[in-house]
Amino acid sequence: MSNQFREIDRSQPTILPGPLESWLEGHDLAHFIVEVVEVLDTGAIEGEYRRGGSAPYPSKMLLALLFYCYAQGIFTSRQIERATYELIPVLYITGGLHPDHDSINTFQRRFLPQLEPLLVGILLIAQSLGVLKLGDVSLDGTKMPANASQHKAMSWAYAERLEHQLQAEVRTLLERAAAVEGPGAVDLDLPAELKRREDRLAKIAEVKAEIEQRAQARYTQEQAAHAAKLAERAAKEQARGRKLGGKPPRAPTPGPRPGDQVNFTDGDSRIMPVSGGGFAQAYNAQATVTMGSLLIVGAHVTQNPNDKQEMEPAVAELAKLPETLGAVERMAADNGYGSAHNVEILVTAGIEPLIAVGRQSHHEALAERLAPVPEAPPNLGAMSAMQHRLKTKEGKAFYAKRKTTSEPVFGIIKEVMGFRRFLLQGLVAVKGEWRLVCLAFNLKRLFVLQQGVAAS
Repeated sequence: MSNQFREIDRSQPTILPGPLESWLEGHDLAHFIVEVVEVLDTGAIEGEYRRGGSAPYPSKMLLALLFYCYAQGIFTSRQIERATYELIPVLYITGGLHPDHDSINTFQRRFLPQLEPLLVGILLIAQSLGVLKLGDVSLDGTKMPANASQHKAMSWAYAERLEHQLQAEVRTLLERAAAVEGPGAVDLDLPAELKRREDRLAKIAEVKAEIEQRAQARYTQEQAAHAAKLAERAAKEQARGRKLGGKPPRAPTPGPRPGDQVNFTDGDSRIMPVSGGGFAQAYNAQATVTMGSLLIVGAHVTQNPNDKQEMEPAVAELAKLPETLGAVERMAADNGYGSAHNVEILVTAGIEPLIAVGRQSHHEALAERLAPVPEAPPNLGAMSAMQHRLKTKEGKAFYAKRKTTSEPVFGIIKEVMGFRRFLLQGLVAVKGEWRLVCLAFNLKRLFVLQQGVAAS
């Protein structure tokens, strides 16, 4: 090997040979996303544009750009703009154009609501490829941190304490203002000092009003849940012909709690417990996933810290799917969704529920596994019938699939795609961003599935 190295002249222009399409090896994800977006119905987006003014970037190009970048873990508009100069697949998608970050950000925020029907469009493509079967699904949720600081918030207890302090300071200032002479007189800009405190008191009043409103909404939910527990307890007592032991469910108490708070950077986010312990300023992101293909067929975001209230909106999302995709027949969900009300919701929708009752053991005792399942008593209610199904061999096998469906989807979104927190603020924007993430995931997953179909 010669010790005479080749010369490098970085001042010379470099020309990439051939058309843009030839720069990518084989059938790349960028090729696939462009092909899918080209056949999607984007009329709802294009209909928002008006005549006149400078020519905008093509909406299908910007959609494909967002989908590809989110699938590859590129989320901010500035990162996406930079990718149009640095990444060949992105350069292929844009056709050599370089939309600036402001154009990307404006397009994303403006058309997030119009992304909802695109989920159905992608699912119809999956069905046409023969990789989507809607029958069995799994529902789960994950706490996704908000774009908000946990430290820029005010709790009910602190608001009460600060309000009393400021009111006392206002009284003191007014007393000092009356003392124009003598030892009580002070050299202060009293109007400015009073206005500063009055402005803070007005802000505190807004915070307290918001906390009270949230507390009332929570109390209404808790009252409904309490009534359901009492009804369930009464039904059990009637079936057994005797009073149940233990104390009856405790009635909820109205009003704000000391720890209730409002965040100043994203007022729609909530303090939520997270896995592994601790709390985060977050949203609760939900996804319904098909067990066969691991495609997301329903997605929504909620402010509720637990999943008890999320079955109804999840079923409502499934009801939006066209009949041509088929029907959901069975749904698995963990103990967080466990309630008689949620079981009734699924039964009413014609879906067989398999929701865990109590925490499931990772290693079931051998005696329990080998024990025969008793015959189901006649005239069982929906909840009791589901509990019996969970004890059967078929029920256990079906529920076991839950951990290999929705949980891996969240793992891919967080660890492979790298989406671990929302970038937008406010519930409406966050809902749109979560749908964008789910669309990007579905395209990434569908790309893998169609490669398997082609190989077979």
